[in-house]
Amino acid sequence: MTATPVLSTFYQHSVADYWNSEQNPVNLRLGEVDGIYHHHYGLGEADWSVLEGPEATRRQRVVEELHRLEHAQADTLITNLGPLRPDHRVLDAGSGRGGSSLLVNLRHGCHVDGVSISESQVVFANEQARMRGVADKVRFHFRNMLDTGFETGSFQAIWNNESTMYVELSLLFAEHARLLSRGGRYVCITGCYNDAYGLPSRAVSQINAHYICDIHPRSTYFKELAANRLVPINVVDLTAATIPYWELRAKTHLATGIEEAFLEAYKDGSFQYLLIAADRV
Repeated sequence: MTATPVLSTFYQHSVADYWNSEQNPVNLRLGEVDGIYHHHYGLGEADWSVLEGPEATRRQRVVEELHRLEHAQADTLITNLGPLRPDHRVLDAGSGRGGSSLLVNLRHGCHVDGVSISESQVVFANEQARMRGVADKVRFHFRNMLDTGFETGSFQAIWNNESTMYVELSLLFAEHARLLSRGGRYVCITGCYNDAYGLPSRAVSQINAHYICDIHPRSTYFKELAANRLVPINVVDLTAATIPYWELRAKTHLATGIEEAFLEAYKDGSFQYLLIAADRV
């Protein structure tokens, strides 16, 4: 029997190529603070004083503050996963360099599987787990989140942290519903475009082009969750809470040029940053 290829479309190959070669300082420098490498954005009020004081240490203060805000975002997601025990198994769908997976294991001691279509990210994340002495419980796999190959009903919780915009939600939520045990929890934090605004704004289109992604409308999340027996229990609009992160980042040496598009889209109402937690029924 021939195994299903991990990358099945030209688009998936292009996304994998992007993340295999990505060496963005805004991801790498922040992760060097404590060995937790995130691939998402931040939440909460920023400490603007990091832009002041001695120039010799300013860059490091900026790095540490942005990393603190990203930790706050991960903590918000993890809190919504519900009560987890060390014997539970959870899935990080689109696991990047492994930051969220390591934090979930640190908090709950549970078994974590992460999946990514970037082979370089998988190698990097597994090395981080090994260095932290948790490779027996935290494992990363070169697999596609739409077709993981894991056993049906084998996970107590699954999350996507800013990775849903790379896939079709109908396929993603069908796979998540298959993998989750009855009563299991699904959580995502994602950027979505606001249906009430109309079609995607210019700024949203700029974000799509920058990250080679396809940001979904807000309504599609709830339509596809319902179609796949995933019932929302908590929906939080985090848009206002993420704006300080972007305002700070835009004024630092780690700015990439996409900051203004995010700020424009958030402030004109065409783009929203949501947390959705849902139970598998």
